[in-house]
Amino acid sequence: MRCTRGREHAEYLHSRGAHYVLTVTGNQKTLRNQLAGLLWKDVPIGHRETDTGHGRVVTRTYKVVTIAAGIIFPHAAQAVQIVRTRKRKGSGKRATRETMYAVTSLTAAQAQPTELARYLRRHWHVENKLHWVRDVTMGEDASQARTGGGPRMMASLRNLAISLLRLTGHTNIAKAIRHIGRKPKQAIKLISTS
Repeated sequence: MRCTRGREHAEYLHSRGAHYVLTVTGNQKTLRNQLAGLLWKDVPIGHRETDTGHGRVVTRTYKVVTIAAGIIFPHAAQAVQIVRTRKRKGSGKRATRETMYAVTSLTAAQAQPTELARYLRRHWHVENKLHWVRDVTMGEDASQARTGGGPRMMASLRNLAISLLRLTGHTNIAKAIRHIGRKPKQAIKLISTS
């Protein structure tokens, strides 16, 4: 979950006795700057993972620190620094490096770096599975619907289409959309039988 409305979500979850792990995005500049200002160079790497695929090698390192008072986020107990290094196989080019941050209400006794890494990867998996399809495959960013309830309605219709396709066993949404585009009667069948 992004921190756009993260404070409200954190308060709600805490009031229900639940915990959170939230990534901190660029729209939370003050919080991001606070987290970036922590003494990460003195923190040992708690977890490292390397993935290969799509012609590249991606390494992620996770550093986790217990947060003392002063971080401006409700009920935060730990902060996470994730450094992602990405290099194309055999390209000879320098690797790209990106630093991200997260906060969690889970204490060190409740979640170690390996567990936090797993939670964050699951979140990104869901984020990529839905938002990538909406943004790239369905062209959401290029949408001309920008006023009133139009953007929300179009997002709902895109989510409905993705859900229907996934429920009927399609894993490659772009391929499914091309297939149905050539056979529009299947779209009606998809809606009426789901």
